[in-house]
Amino acid sequence: MGTPEFAVESLRALVDGGYNVVGVVTTPDKPAGKHQSDLKESPVKQYAIMKNLPLLQPVRLKDPAFLKHLQSWKADLQIVVAFRMLPESVWDMPELGTFNLHASLLPQYRGAAPVNWAIINGEKETGVTTFLIDHEIDTGKIISSEKITIAETDNAGTVHDKLMAIGAQLVLKTVDAIVSGTAQRIEQKHAMSQEIVLKPAPKIFKETCKIDWGKTVGEIHNFVRGLAPYPAAWTDLKTINNDIISLKVFEVAKIAIPNGLPAGTVVSDGKNYLDVAVSDGFIRLNDIQQAGKKRMKIEEFLRGNGKNFQK
Repeated sequence: MGTPEFAVESLRALVDGGYNVVGVVTTPDKPAGKHQSDLKESPVKQYAIMKNLPLLQPVRLKDPAFLKHLQSWKADLQIVVAFRMLPESVWDMPELGTFNLHASLLPQYRGAAPVNWAIINGEKETGVTTFLIDHEIDTGKIISSEKITIAETDNAGTVHDKLMAIGAQLVLKTVDAIVSGTAQRIEQKHAMSQEIVLKPAPKIFKETCKIDWGKTVGEIHNFVRGLAPYPAAWTDLKTINNDIISLKVFEVAKIAIPNGLPAGTVVSDGKNYLDVAVSDGFIRLNDIQQAGKKRMKIEEFLRGNGKNFQK
């Protein structure tokens, strides 16, 4: 059960590994295109069709017709990767249970956006965890986990891809352990010390992505890379004529030089750089996208807009 490309890697690993995948469940096709007249298939559906795997796309997971069809597959085990919250009638169906692959080191970063929030919060490591699904979101017993380091140069895209790859291998490892009867089942409260504060990973909205220039150089750098390349941090910059230009920001550099300028002040030579003052230095915008235009390097942007920022 899954939807995005992140889930495809695990499904591919199961198929390539010779496991008997009796069926695939994914989301219904979504309207797409300029007039919403086209239908967009999920990456998981596209892969399932390519491999001729039985496929269900329920609108409601409690639909009796869906449950009857799911039961007819007689699955021993269900695997969930980036899907939806399941009702008990679904996750309790197979004899061996249902496990989920989550892109964090549980119990940290429970929620919809664990990769983004780990980077935004400046974590140096993250990972993937498999756990048994129960009544609450991301709280079930931990089966296994794998760690990776988060480099200073990583962003949400690169960490996503690393976790997608090691996650697929962890899924195989977990299936083998469950089938052989050697799988651990550790309560999440036993996987942490009492002093640790749990950090959540709530869903990200457009308002979440606005850059706060009152933060420090390090905090803003982490914020931008934690949202790059998608959904992307954004800001409204004021020109010398007091016009507002909205930009998505994909890559920045840290310049730790105290400046005494009000936070949010724009400093530019109009050709090669555009810096924004913060409390402990500058943030240099390197890779941006103006609303309604293509993504570009800052030098290209300034060729058409430099005069609007050069004082």
